[in-house]
Amino acid sequence: MSPASKSCSDGERGFTLIEALVALAIIAAVLGAIGAVIGTTVQGTRAIDQKLALSGAAETVLAGLPPRGALKVGRQTGTLAGHRWRIDVAPINAAADAPPSRFVPLAVNLRMQGPGGAQIQVTTVRLVPRAPE
Repeated sequence: MSPASKSCSDGERGFTLIEALVALAIIAAVLGAIGAVIGTTVQGTRAIDQKLALSGAAETVLAGLPPRGALKVGRQTGTLAGHRWRIDVAPINAAADAPPSRFVPLAVNLRMQGPGGAQIQVTTVRLVPRAPE
């Protein structure tokens, strides 16, 4: 048998063009899936960074509230490091049958929006001394 008449069935080893194309298609699909996972991870990391920045700014704003004796009912607004914030302070209606107390509970509602559009809302209660009657 002459060398020109040899075929793959004669024991010659190697890949056919179809096998190589199938292998490349599988590799492309796997790399596409890996790329999608990396993209999702990057988006999640950015969202976490934004939430951490918002939480830190909210903590700073709440720490800067006046002492409980000077806290007044109403609305305050401002900006901190590019974060816009708004604080609403309102009295909480106690039950009519509640015993009298030296303190009045106030709801403090903080809404903050970051430069990227992410938002956070924090609600807390502050006890302020009751005004003398």
